[in-house]
Amino acid sequence: MGVRLLVLVVLSVALMVVDARFALLKPVRSQMSLVLMQTYWITDLPQRLYQGVASQFGSRTELVAENEKLKTENLLLQGRMQKLAALTEQNVRLRELLNSSALVNEKVEVAELIGMDPNPFTHRIIINKGERDGVVLGQPVLDARGLMGQVVELMPYTSRVLLLTDTTHSIPVQVNRNGLRAIASGTGNPERLELRHVADTADIKEGDLLVSSGLGQRFPAGYPVATVKEVIHDSGQPFAIVRAVPTAALNRSRYLLLVFSDNRTPEERANDAAQAQEAEDKKNGTTPVVPATVPKPAAVTPVTPAATPAAAAPVATPVKPATHPVKPAATKPPASTPTATPTAKPPAAAPTARPAATAPATTRQREE
Repeated sequence: MGVRLLVLVVLSVALMVVDARFALLKPVRSQMSLVLMQTYWITDLPQRLYQGVASQFGSRTELVAENEKLKTENLLLQGRMQKLAALTEQNVRLRELLNSSALVNEKVEVAELIGMDPNPFTHRIIINKGERDGVVLGQPVLDARGLMGQVVELMPYTSRVLLLTDTTHSIPVQVNRNGLRAIASGTGNPERLELRHVADTADIKEGDLLVSSGLGQRFPAGYPVATVKEVIHDSGQPFAIVRAVPTAALNRSRYLLLVFSDNRTPEERANDAAQAQEAEDKKNGTTPVVPATVPKPAAVTPVTPAATPAAAAPVATPVKPATHPVKPAATKPPASTPTATPTAKPPAAAPTARPAATAPATTRQREE
């Protein structure tokens, strides 16, 4: 009996070491998750039954009070949504003016927490969405208050999420007030984050909201991460000690959101933005405004001053042959009188030679 127990202990220790150091048991774990999924469902069944029965036998007074409260909250949220809708539309138009097509609203999917890691030194949870649902490694997870973590392990129907407060997790953040960038790291405490390597002279104070900066290309930008709780300045240290509290309810949230990022290339984003702008212009009836601005420079370009030098060139050419008749007029005094008349015609050199040939003939006749 003791030998069997020793063999089982050694085998279990070897399996734990192999699972921690190597990836050989991942297929086995993936297949075991299919079996354990039924166990999760069965263990969660009593709670769901209790909630269903409790909701059926709730008192009318509580239901009426809850209904009134929900109506009031719904009215307030509708007022906020109207303002947010206007701001979102304005943001979209500004991005179109800047020729940018980054997404304003990411695609999300609701998931439910179905388990937690029993190891107190590891902050991980299990959700009921897996590889069959389109979940990918590194996908951000958030709740109604802010970011919670990212997916670190995939299974067919479930996934493991590493929370922000885990000691092995870090996220790039920035102060919402002034844009100061920093790195928020987990401390192992579910109620605390630390900002590493923040200069002692940095402009950060208690109550500042820390949002995701998006510089790590993993988390979308602009989501709340934590609120600064304490800033300790030490004159003898180059860095300040900054502690923050996560905005997400890491120990209380049951329903989560999986954020699907945009995988399009910049060219595809630009084309989609151009098509959206054309559709918006057609809808508003402003399509003639865009092509009307194009023909204006085209109408000006044909009228160029290059035509005036071309026209002036043939005018300047008659001046050159006008100088040639002057030279023979100076060398031949008797022939200057007939050459003076054809000054307007350049080929006047031929008539000048004819009087020179006839002049000797007339002198011979006179001598005879």
